[in-house]
Amino acid sequence: MRLFVILICFLLTEPVLGKKPSKRKDYLVTIQTDFGVMRLILYDQTPKHKANFIKLTQEKFYNGLLFHRIIQNFMIQGGDPNSRTAQAEQMLGSGDVGYTIPAEFVPELFHKKGALAAARDNNPEKASSGCQFYVVQGRVWDDENFQKQTERITQLKGRQPTDAQKQVYQSLGGTPHLDGNYTVFGEVIDGLAVVDSVAKQPANPLNRPLKDLRMTVSGEWMKKKKITKQFGYTYRK
Repeated sequence: MRLFVILICFLLTEPVLGKKPSKRKDYLVTIQTDFGVMRLILYDQTPKHKANFIKLTQEKFYNGLLFHRIIQNFMIQGGDPNSRTAQAEQMLGSGDVGYTIPAEFVPELFHKKGALAAARDNNPEKASSGCQFYVVQGRVWDDENFQKQTERITQLKGRQPTDAQKQVYQSLGGTPHLDGNYTVFGEVIDGLAVVDSVAKQPANPLNRPLKDLRMTVSGEWMKKKKITKQFGYTYRK
């Protein structure tokens, strides 16, 4: 079964989870592409997803994999290990690492532009893929269309976006209908334009880019004060 952002692989066991070395430091992720560099932080509120992504990054798991599914004004998806040696026109999205991660839904973590989230299949627990992820591009919502999204979310989830989230969706943009369905576990803090560049590349009818878009993912522990100074990201207290 092919896996999408609305889908993704159902895996079997839980990963070995690591711990950060200091409360004063955080793990800065760097994703290099042909269109530039994205830098991301991973949320402490989603510890299982954070530890797993750090583990895979340190193992160099993502290096050479593709962004194998792109949809402009929606998201860019990667992390399928089958994409490393994929042939042209090969269907991708079903690769996995043999385990899932339990969903970690946190209401204040939402699908704004630049959000890093875990893809999954249609398993009833909404457990995340152990490896596949997507970065939100989304769109900016006007009052009328955002109200329609809000009504849809309220009907399905019994909750509404906060006023602060609404402001972000109507200024920066995002994909509000995914909230509460997929675990958001990080965000791009530098290089949002790279998301736009990747998302607009030509793709086939199955949304695989016509040209391979490979990634190199690395990370380093850095003082939070330095991250704030260099990239303007403010940590919650």
